[in-house]
Amino acid sequence: MSGELIALTGATGFIGRHLLRSLSAQGYRVRVLLRRPVEVPEGASGAVVGDLSRPMNMSAALAGVDAIVHSAGLAHAMSGTPEDDYRSSNIEATRRLAEAAAKARIGRFVFLSSIRAQTGISAPGIVTEADQAHPTDPYGRSKLAAENALAEIGIDWVALRPVLVYGAGVKGNMATLLRLAQTPYPLPLAGLSGRRSLISVENLSAAIVTVLRHRGTLGRALAAAEPEALRLPDMIAALRSGLGRRPGLVPCPESLFGLACRLTGRSEAFARLSSDLVVRSDGLAALGWQPRLTSSEGLAALARGDAAT
Repeated sequence: MSGELIALTGATGFIGRHLLRSLSAQGYRVRVLLRRPVEVPEGASGAVVGDLSRPMNMSAALAGVDAIVHSAGLAHAMSGTPEDDYRSSNIEATRRLAEAAAKARIGRFVFLSSIRAQTGISAPGIVTEADQAHPTDPYGRSKLAAENALAEIGIDWVALRPVLVYGAGVKGNMATLLRLAQTPYPLPLAGLSGRRSLISVENLSAAIVTVLRHRGTLGRALAAAEPEALRLPDMIAALRSGLGRRPGLVPCPESLFGLACRLTGRSEAFARLSSDLVVRSDGLAALGWQPRLTSSEGLAALARGDAAT
């Protein structure tokens, strides 16, 4: 039980809520930094209200803090968001918080970035931290720019670049996939061949604890992905396994499925489903991070837990 004090942003979001519980369970005291007055989330040691885009005086908020975990930001799922909004929420807010952390002599700044800071929605071969970063959209560019800002400030920082995160309360594409798996119908998805890396929110939380505990200087970005990359049919099979059911998948030519997606305005969704994004987490593995569950096991557990609620 470390007893160290962690300042956590984004504690009311999907990932932040899990981080708050996980960090508290690991013995950390957690002070949540909130944008507006709300009830202090369960498990927090305290809360400070302030606007991260204009942190004029963060000395009180960061007093006694050993490390910052910055998970707040504008999410990629907010399609159509102007690039200026990403700049304000993901770059400038991160920069200003890091500057305040440097002034307060905080020991470590952990930034929750994204694999989109490194690559687009798909990539040939296996993506590693050694590959040059080539973000392809405003969201990814904003995350990479925030990482670069951290490198300029002169603090001990680390950016985690998670792939698609799943877990209880997940929204977006994974929530849609879970709903599909819960239907009683056969699904014409057996022919889709794109392999995707995933990470559960529990394994991501463990990765954050790993970098918090590391005593050497980090100062770099680390990919965060479970070792097992799955095809969409594998994901459905794992989810339905958690529900105690057979996969219930039937073949459909990938070209025909792609045509249906294009006709319904879901070309980007098809690009995700039919192409690869396989990521290897060499840096985290070198620090001793080991995922507790495989992606298949984690998806089965997600489906069981969702069915039980």
